[in-house]
Amino acid sequence: MPQVSTPATPPQTQSQVAGIDVGGTFTDLVLFDAVHGTVRLAKVPTTLDNQATGVLNALDAAEADIAALDLIVHGTTTTTNAVLERNLCRTGLITTQGFRDVLELGRRTRPQAYGMKGEFRPIIPRDLRLEVPERTDAGGNVLTRLDEDALHAALKTLIDKDCESLVIHFLHAYANPVHELRAAAIAKNIWPNGNITMGHALLSESREFERGVTAAVNASVQPLLRRYIERLSEQLAARGYRYDVLVMNGNGGMVSARHVAAEAAKTVMSGPASGVMAAAYTGRRAGIPNLITYDMGGTSTDVALIRNAEPAVSNEIEIEYAMPIHVPMVDVRTVGAGGGSIARITAAGLLQVGPDSAGANPGPICYGRGGTQPTISDANLLLGRLNPGRLNSVPGGMSIGDIAAIFEEKLGSPLGLDAISAASAVLRIANARMADAVRMVSVSLGEDPRDFALFAFGGAGPLHATAIARELGIPKVLAPSRPGITNALGCVVADLRHDFVNTVNRPLSVVDIDAVHTLFASQSAEGRQLIGNEALAIQELQEIHSVDMQFIGQTHLLRVPLPNPTPGLDELQTRFEEAYFQRFHVELPEIRASLVNVNTSVIGRRAEIDLSLLIDPAGRKDTLAEAQTGSRSVWFDGWRDTPIYWRDFLPLDATIPGPAIIEQMDTTILIEPCDTAVQDHDGNIIITIGEGL
Repeated sequence: MPQVSTPATPPQTQSQVAGIDVGGTFTDLVLFDAVHGTVRLAKVPTTLDNQATGVLNALDAAEADIAALDLIVHGTTTTTNAVLERNLCRTGLITTQGFRDVLELGRRTRPQAYGMKGEFRPIIPRDLRLEVPERTDAGGNVLTRLDEDALHAALKTLIDKDCESLVIHFLHAYANPVHELRAAAIAKNIWPNGNITMGHALLSESREFERGVTAAVNASVQPLLRRYIERLSEQLAARGYRYDVLVMNGNGGMVSARHVAAEAAKTVMSGPASGVMAAAYTGRRAGIPNLITYDMGGTSTDVALIRNAEPAVSNEIEIEYAMPIHVPMVDVRTVGAGGGSIARITAAGLLQVGPDSAGANPGPICYGRGGTQPTISDANLLLGRLNPGRLNSVPGGMSIGDIAAIFEEKLGSPLGLDAISAASAVLRIANARMADAVRMVSVSLGEDPRDFALFAFGGAGPLHATAIARELGIPKVLAPSRPGITNALGCVVADLRHDFVNTVNRPLSVVDIDAVHTLFASQSAEGRQLIGNEALAIQELQEIHSVDMQFIGQTHLLRVPLPNPTPGLDELQTRFEEAYFQRFHVELPEIRASLVNVNTSVIGRRAEIDLSLLIDPAGRKDTLAEAQTGSRSVWFDGWRDTPIYWRDFLPLDATIPGPAIIEQMDTTILIEPCDTAVQDHDGNIIITIGEGL
């Protein structure tokens, strides 16, 4: 492996901090300069062949002095894209004799609820999954010793088959990892590189399928992430950057680039997690700690739930069918509805919006790049909600009349509607789909959306947020200062975080509670040590403790928060019953409970960032009238003349009655009739949803 020099220890006070998020289309940057009290922003195309080039381009676009930066925090889609596109490294698996097909058998689920067909390709093909004699039972007792001769033979076979990465996954290693540890020690002397993943080290949890798939994902993306991070670090160092790069994990925390590849699976969902962390941070400063985040981009919409300024974190995320990644990640749900989602008439004569997307190229018709399929963005343009002069259209592109003709031909005529009515129907259906996504993270989990505010970001989120809030009875919408680059802001404000899970898997009646307390203490100590090793300025340490429990005989787990790491057995029973009732509104006192997992999150809180700097106060006008740049007709329940404001001009104390449109560099905000918007001290726009429409 190439040798990378150890970076210098960063200063305790980070004066210049850059957050960089690499998305599928754009790479966004936010640079806070505390010395001069300024913020620099950049949005450049993502360089898919080498994301490091896009990162450097963003720094150049912001005119950043790379040598003067104290900290760079990076959110990456390297692992996410590799998994979704199955662009993975050749990986081998060594497992317990008789269990090579665990990854393929999986659970008794189907990719489609109806029908007998379904396709599933395991991460590691069968010819690269090898068995060796060894066996440990669920209690951690060794039944069959590890056959080291068979292990050597299996390792040689996988090397001969050009495997770049290795998984060692033995039955019940979470209870006793002695055989995995011994196998890894032997492999290190034989395997040609350091890409070795032990299942128990990444996830010390029962359920062989989930632990095996998680380890397989980790191993298959590990070389890709390692090469990318090394290349990026080298290029930054060549430009004068002296410190370590921190990388966003899917749990909303950060980890040093030197260590991130060892647990590469934890960076899956890095991008969506950074946006949720920015929302939690913004909401806490705004005095609105309970949020439902709503991130609408070009191809999809991501939603998540935040209570008391803490995002919901789950260790049971399934990134696609039969691909569970059971490491703690921010619980983000996705639907295929974005600005580029295509509207069409189905064979049944029904209007359908998404999940197919026009993408960035050719994109929606209104981009003028050759797109011919009607999309959500085109519908917004026809209804006056988007400014045709600010779209990325090329000279000679289609006019609004041309787009209206396409809507009438492809959508309106089959439905008996004109172009405007068809465009309005597209938005209604799209909004209904996105409202259903919000229900997935709220109503389906026993939460009432009316207890939350909707945090709207992404390039298209603030354009649809008020309609979705009204649909769900959500009283307020919070649009942050820079919705289109919120993910990059999340990189700047994210804390250091480490999550730990250990399996107990015992009926509560026979649990050794002292052993549970010891597990909590061990997790806390390890987390504090890891955060201390990062040599980064921390304001305070916070610990969050919980357990995963279930009624005996159930499959799914329920996360039960704990106020302290020393609960008694009676307290665990009571809190589980309360959590179960809150979720399902059912009491089952006659069924015994089981304690499955013990969880601890250790969080190193960083210094506050002044979000008011995101909009230059020097650009604000004295009155609302001065901030108005024009007006145009916008369709609501009919055409209404609607004032248009430029966000950077808005006075902080302005009250904006609907209808109104607020435009800015990275998004458009729609304020519907009957709604009212105000700004807070950070420049967030808070819209109160009124009655009517």
